[in-house]
Amino acid sequence: MQTVSSQSLAVPLPAEAPARRFDLDLGLCGVLLAALFLALPLANATGNSFWADLLNRVMILAIAATSLNLLVGIGGLVSLGHAAFLGIGAYTVGICAELGLTAGGVQLAIALAVATLFALVTGMVALRTRGVHFIMITLAFGQMLYFVMIGLRQFGGDDGLTINEGSQFPAPFTLENRTVLYYTVLAVLALTLFGFARLRRSRFGLVLLGAKGSERRVAASGFDPFRYRLAAYVLAGAVCAVAGFLSANHTSFVTPEIMGWTRSAELIFIVILGGTGTLAGPLLGAILFLLIEELLGSVTIYWHFPFGLLLILVALFARGGIVGLLTRRGQP
Repeated sequence: MQTVSSQSLAVPLPAEAPARRFDLDLGLCGVLLAALFLALPLANATGNSFWADLLNRVMILAIAATSLNLLVGIGGLVSLGHAAFLGIGAYTVGICAELGLTAGGVQLAIALAVATLFALVTGMVALRTRGVHFIMITLAFGQMLYFVMIGLRQFGGDDGLTINEGSQFPAPFTLENRTVLYYTVLAVLALTLFGFARLRRSRFGLVLLGAKGSERRVAASGFDPFRYRLAAYVLAGAVCAVAGFLSANHTSFVTPEIMGWTRSAELIFIVILGGTGTLAGPLLGAILFLLIEELLGSVTIYWHFPFGLLLILVALFARGGIVGLLTRRGQP
């Protein structure tokens, strides 16, 4: 049986990083999840449903960003079409509801199947390229799907699709109940983060990191980088589709904009802002992104400009994102 070691792949491993930094990253993630758990009762007690709605959006965006973090942070694969999977999950709910199929389990299975197939087919093409070519191919595939949904007038076209009946699950797991939906999204987020933490320290994550650093060394060690990258690409797409599924149930509305390249760019911004390859990065990045959008968006429609400046500052002075900055300062 093949074994993997840091010497054979010659790349820094998460397990070899300072234990203190990893513990701080893990601890920060735990604090954020605990705060989200307590936030809903606090919002209900104060009668401020706006914050509950905003935190739902934060968590859904964090799930999608965590799936992209698997590609960017571990695999070194920057996809500018990742939001296509978000759209697949959301449109599955909307189209199934239009056709009278409201069983949540069936909808989720269809969303995962379609996202997996789309990722498998597009990944087999895109992953044969690197760098800017990979970015452009993923962008092309994402935009192809975007324009397909615009052309489907029977499902709203560019006007979007209103979902009159959400995904139906047996009681008490009915997503029409906002409290159940909130804690369902929180549970999925926690599970996604747990899976990411386990994966980045596993042999699978090690091979992805090795291929990111030196594809030739990984191949010489007896591992096929293409197969591991394709598996990561499919897994990331499936997780992002789950985020889209939850988003559709949250908003009861879906438009092609959910899978546009600008949404993919926002996911990349979130990952970079929070910290690529870190556990808490996508969640912290999603919180900051939506807070900036809400606070500055109420002042000016050009809120992307100061956000862009913030991203430039992070790229220049905090290479590991906000989480990297915090964990470095937290070290003795």
